[in-house]
Amino acid sequence: MARKRRKVGEILQDWGLVTDQQVEHAMKIAQANHKRLGEVLVELGIVNDTDVAKAIASQYGLDYIEPDQPGVIKKDALTLLPVDVIKKYLVLPLEKSNGVLKLLIHDPMDLETLDTLSFRLNCKVDTAVGSKTKIKQYIDEMLREDKKSIDSALKTMTVDASRDATTMDIHGLTIDKEGDDKGKDDAEAEQAPLIRLVNQIITDAVKMRASDIHIEPFADRVRLRYRIDGVCVEMNNIPKRTQSAVIARIKIMAGVKIEEKRVPQDGRIKLKVDGTVYDFRMAVCPAYHGECIVMRILRPDAARLGLEKMGLRHDTLETFNSIIRRPNGIFLVTGPTGSGKTTTLYSALSVLNRPDKKIITAEDPVEYNFKGINQCQVNHAIGLDFKVILRAMLRQAPNIILVGEIRDKEVAEVAVQAALTGHLVFSTLHTNDAPSAITRLIDMGVKPFLVASSIQAVLAQRLVRVLCEHCKQPDPEPDPKYLRLCGFTPEDLEGKTLYRPVGCSKCDNVGFKGRRGVYEMLVMNNTIRDLAFARSPVNKLREAAINSGMRNLLGDGKLKILDGWTTPAEVASIAQVEGVVDAVEEAAT
Repeated sequence: MARKRRKVGEILQDWGLVTDQQVEHAMKIAQANHKRLGEVLVELGIVNDTDVAKAIASQYGLDYIEPDQPGVIKKDALTLLPVDVIKKYLVLPLEKSNGVLKLLIHDPMDLETLDTLSFRLNCKVDTAVGSKTKIKQYIDEMLREDKKSIDSALKTMTVDASRDATTMDIHGLTIDKEGDDKGKDDAEAEQAPLIRLVNQIITDAVKMRASDIHIEPFADRVRLRYRIDGVCVEMNNIPKRTQSAVIARIKIMAGVKIEEKRVPQDGRIKLKVDGTVYDFRMAVCPAYHGECIVMRILRPDAARLGLEKMGLRHDTLETFNSIIRRPNGIFLVTGPTGSGKTTTLYSALSVLNRPDKKIITAEDPVEYNFKGINQCQVNHAIGLDFKVILRAMLRQAPNIILVGEIRDKEVAEVAVQAALTGHLVFSTLHTNDAPSAITRLIDMGVKPFLVASSIQAVLAQRLVRVLCEHCKQPDPEPDPKYLRLCGFTPEDLEGKTLYRPVGCSKCDNVGFKGRRGVYEMLVMNNTIRDLAFARSPVNKLREAAINSGMRNLLGDGKLKILDGWTTPAEVASIAQVEGVVDAVEEAAT
């Protein structure tokens, strides 16, 4: 029989801190005001909240920890939680081990908060108990130190709001509405606190392997987030008072008009970080509390990563290499935004880029610069769109053409004609899987017989996070919900080991490091061409492709799980077996 848990009042009595009469008096007040006994005892001044916290820790068999003791709260552990979570819930992260995050919390019975944190952080939560007053004092001191650090970096920065909104003085650096920097010299300008702040934001993003930087103004703060391995991670907020100056500085770096705040603008930034030059694609969009900025980080080595390292299995890679070496036809790569389509196509071009081949691209925008390849930038403002560039390309006698995206019937028809007249055409399309690309082109208005005769293959892809090799561990009890979502049977798992994320210093305590592709390759054959010509529905095309040897996204993902690359939860997030919608909803709850 389980031993009955002692009450806080009893524990405090045993410690000689309260009397029976004091407990009874406090209990009446607590019941009348719907408060807890410990809270009332503190309000009456009978005990302090440190005594109550120690009693609660004893009651539940938890550790009692004082956050202000040296070495208890480690600086690297504080990065495990966003600052807004620490402030909102009055919790302090202590450590993360074996996928469990240990938190210092003042009320271990606040199950709603614990469930919310567990769901938001996507991990199990363990607790230790601390004094609410001391936890709050530690957080306040931590935030004051952060503020001092930021203020120190920005104290010499002044923005003269009385001037025209398009002209600012920043540490002796004059920025006019044409976007020219008129400083004493470049070396002195680099010392300006604002410039250092913006450069530090960009440098940190590069070092943390981020793909995007998000700067988002709100009513009382400017949120800074990095997208790392496909997941947005919130960083420390940018001071609200520096919002206009930071946005103006980035717009100047990107070469767009700083006085224009009514319409979206796009630009590019080139910056050297640790000796390597990076390109940044900047997009600014007007919002209610100010302009939002997103900077896509274009890493120079991404397009030359190599098809093997991208996650293509040996059999798929052989088919891929065979297709891209054909003399003519269309090769399509499909998937949602951010699924790595452009990287795949650039990797193909890097293989084919030889002196005996003429390659021309039409892109919006040009993301990576290649030596030996003629790259054309779409410019809608002057009517230079995909179809205009594509028609001009055909007069340049190319061997290989890359069209950034097939968006409408006109572009699709020109691409088809190019393929039928002896050119190899690469392009992308937004569809959920490979077979849907065929029906999508037909729905655009391209004649079915042209689609059937011009397409050589379609590659659909997604990106999943890869388990950190330094800390991943065998998962003795994989979550059955995600196993169902991935379509695993007991026979599939017999004798196999699945792995789970843990977290270590190598992966910033996330458990994942980097991403790889999950693919399905549809290769056209006579059966699929006949179905396309007959306007057959996508399910018939998919069935024929699978019967011809196509491994779908889910099948490729399952192999990567069994190979120990990733987890069922990651694969389930990008592809599920049909008929398990209920399981999807169950997993979400």
